Amino acid sequence: MTQVGEGHETAADADGPVMTFGAPTVGEILAERYQLEEHVNNDSAGRQVWRGIDVVLRRPVAVVLRYPGGDSATEMLQAAVDASRVIHPNLVGVYDAIDEGSRSYVVREWVDGESLRELVAEEGPLDPARATAIAHSIADALAAVHATGMVHGNVHPGTTLIGDDGRVVLADARADSADSTEADIRAVGGLLYFAMTAHWPHTEIGRSTLPDANRDGAGNPAAPRQIRAGVPAYLDDLTIDLLDKRVTAPEADALAAELARLDAADDDYDDVGPLRFTQGGTPSEPSRNNSKIVIGVAALVVIAIIGLVFGIRAITSSGDPATTKTTEANAGGDTSTGEDSQAPAPTPQPIKLTADMVRIVDPPPGDRSDADEAKNVVDGNPDTAWETHRFNTAKFGNLKPGMGVLINLGSERNLADVRVETSSPGVGMEIRSGTSDPGDSSTGDGKVATTFKKLGEADAESKGDGTNRIFNVFDANTKYQYVLVWITELPRADDGDRYQVSVNEISVYGY
Repeated sequence: MTQVGEGHETAADADGPVMTFGAPTVGEILAERYQLEEHVNNDSAGRQVWRGIDVVLRRPVAVVLRYPGGDSATEMLQAAVDASRVIHPNLVGVYDAIDEGSRSYVVREWVDGESLRELVAEEGPLDPARATAIAHSIADALAAVHATGMVHGNVHPGTTLIGDDGRVVLADARADSADSTEADIRAVGGLLYFAMTAHWPHTEIGRSTLPDANRDGAGNPAAPRQIRAGVPAYLDDLTIDLLDKRVTAPEADALAAELARLDAADDDYDDVGPLRFTQGGTPSEPSRNNSKIVIGVAALVVIAIIGLVFGIRAITSSGDPATTKTTEANAGGDTSTGEDSQAPAPTPQPIKLTADMVRIVDPPPGDRSDADEAKNVVDGNPDTAWETHRFNTAKFGNLKPGMGVLINLGSERNLADVRVETSSPGVGMEIRSGTSDPGDSSTGDGKVATTFKKLGEADAESKGDGTNRIFNVFDANTKYQYVLVWITELPRADDGDRYQVSVNEISVYGY
């Protein structure tokens, strides 16, 4: 199988010579630790990919070698060092990076399975649901990479690996100064396109190029629905939007949330609704989706009507000499004195939360063994719950600052409150917010615990006596996407043995 390295070629890769001095051999042990077992292939940059064994830990590894080493391998080694700092279930783990001068090599996780490139070559185009699931996993991995300020730079069907256990992982980061987070996002659109059509919509060079997309006279790739039947219109529109540079690319975490929503819908795309990340394009360019035009025009009409109403009201009020009061909604401006002049406050509405929008945050030294219980807090059934482990003291045995549930709303929203139902009263709890999810991993959980900021005044998050809590801690002028329900202190377990609590339900209300 293609383990790593089968990504897009660059001009430097295509032109650079590969020397044979320092060529590895079967059975050779590198760095007194990594024994080479089988030469798998040569990647598109001319590097050798081997299956090996870590003789110390007795685990299989993938070894990617380039010779000579030195300056010619600097980019490969630096990319490996950067990648090793991000731990995520959808990223191939990087174990080691060594430069011996005559040759350099990177030691990585071995994944039993095959690349997306090989899978499509064997089976043909994938069904839309499977293509969506794969793209969702890769977008999730990119969100973790981008959260660190880094770029992957090599998102490609050859570096997208599908394990025999169904796990989807991204390998072989190869970013340089020419790469960008936007290019990573466009490449996810390319993965969707390739998975559904067996054609690659991005330009490539060299001997390992993929079949090019069918293009019109202007060089634009044909929409997936024009190539094969059965592609849902919504998925077709999303794919082309990601490829179209006239449409603003979303952030990786927003794309991951949108693909998660679509992935959760399985084959039923009828009720998924419009895209939830903001998209913009060249104003003069016509949209491909008529429904977007209708929604946009309707929104403009509503805004115009609201503006007209408030304009008339302002003109009327300005002629009233008795008008001196201000309201919170119109601080600093004139309003009418009667209650009838104020627009009624909007009524908060529950935001539908699904299992893919929540995860447990358990910072080190937590073992994250209860991660699969996150879905229980948003399933609408108070009889199911996320139950913490038992601790010797109320403050988690002083092992960590707390633990909680991270909610990704998929897009920024104006929020009213968060409502939490627990099994016992007396839980120390607060609501926090951050700008991104640094990754569903122990490292990511540690970053959430230290970077997410507490919201609200002290009395709003002090311990309560009841099992149903409402947190009115949100600023009306601020929008939120990542909300953390954070437990800082545990009550005694029901049987009195140590400290523990169950979180039965979490609800988020917004406007």
